[in-house]
Formats: sequence, structure tokens, C-alpha cells
Amino acid sequence: MYWGKVIGTLAGLATLKPWAALIGLIVGHQFDRGFAERIRAFQKQGTATGPVPEEFVRTLFLVMGHLAKADGRVSEAEIRAARTVMHRLSLAPARVRQAIGWFESGKAPGFQPRPVLQSARQNCLKRGDRRLLFVRLLLEVALSKRDLHQTERNLLWAICVELDVGRVEFAQLEAMIRSQRGFRSSPAGSADAKRVTEAYGTLGLTEAATNEEIKTAYRRLMNRNHPDKLAGANPDAGTVASAERKTREIRKAYEMLKARRSIR
Repeated sequence: MYWGKVIGTLAGLATLKPWAALIGLIVGHQFDRGFAERIRAFQKQGTATGPVPEEFVRTLFLVMGHLAKADGRVSEAEIRAARTVMHRLSLAPARVRQAIGWFESGKAPGFQPRPVLQSARQNCLKRGDRRLLFVRLLLEVALSKRDLHQTERNLLWAICVELDVGRVEFAQLEAMIRSQRGFRSSPAGSADAKRVTEAYGTLGLTEAATNEEIKTAYRRLMNRNHPDKLAGANPDAGTVASAERKTREIRKAYEMLKARRSIR
């Protein structure tokens, strides 16, 4: 996670005071660390079906599908954002298929989110920080497209009421996510997106890759390109230097994706 640091620093710089930028960086870092820790906490809990509690995943994607369909049409941007959430939660391929099925069920005309949310509130969403995480993930999908329909906004607020998430907390989450979108469309954001795309390319992957696929690609490429593998062939200095450079590129790409996707 890094968006909090980026946005906090930019907000501080906007005041033209260096000390404000430093404070923004510190506050943003705390925000990023807190959000990453919430996801890691889920990953440590463990259930028979995987690392993230099944009820959390089921409730999230049922409600997410219902929310995406609220304006009458599920956009490509919402589908991509939902896929990103699946990767960030480190869902295994079988659980990704489950999540897709729940998303589709949530889109059905007769689906009622309130009973599902009430059940989750009594079980996997007892804690306030988990409810905030739940709402944030929904917001990331809802705000992935250009406009948020009033029907969707009303539904989001109804979800917040059901989960006892206040207007101030909801507004803060929305402002943070909208700031992220603004940064992505800026020159600095475009350059950052290019670096991320290049990192995937270095590992021979695309953004659709799962966390496990990223780790597997990294280990495979490091094993194939590490200079120590050349020792038996008595390589010249140029070959060794090339292998070292390639290894550094692979490690740098992996470390970037590891940080962006909270890979453990």
C-alpha cells in the first residue's frame, strides 16, 4: 500500500510548507500501514476454504455485484476493479471462481443485501476496522467508473447504516479513493502506472496475474538468471555483469509489485 503516502505528501506540498509535506507523508504512511494490516489480519485467520474468512468474501462479492448492477449496467471498469480486489485479498484460483459466482448472484434482480449484511455484522464484521475495510473495498469498485449514480450512492449509504459506519468515515474513504484516481490521471500518476506495467513485463506477467503467480514467476526467473548459476560455465566478465543486471531488474520488479499488492 502506498496511496496514503502519495496523497498525504501532495496535500502537504499544496500548502507550500515543507514541514506540512513531511506530516502528510507520516499520516499517509500510518493510513497505508493500517489498511495493509487489516488485510494481513484476515489472511492470518484461516478457514477450511482459504486464508480470508469465507463469510467476508461471500458477503463482499454478493453486495459488490448488487451495487455494480444498481444503475442497471455493470461496467468493464467495475469488473476490472472487482478482479483487483480478488487479487489483493490473495484469493486462490478456486476461491476467485467462487467470488465471481457470488458477484453474479448479487446482480440477480431478487437479491436482498440487508439479511446478508446483518448476518455478517454478527460474525465476520463485528469489529469496526473490518467494517471500514469492507466499505472501502466496495467504494473502490463503485468509484472505478467515471460517474457514481445517485442510486448507487443511496445504496452505499444504506450499507453504511447497516454496518454502523458514519458519514464522516464514509466521506473520508471516498475522498481518499477519489484522490487516488486524480493522481493516476496526472503526469506523475501516468509515470507511476508505466513503472508498474514494466514491472509486470519484467516478470513476464500482466496485471491479471494472481499473487501466487507473481511469486512463482519471481522465483523461477531468479533461479534461471542468478549469476551463481553460471559458475560452472566459467563465464566472462560481461556475461556475469549481464546476469547481475538482470537479477537486479527482476528483484526490483518483484519488490514493487509486492508492496503494491501487499504480497506476503
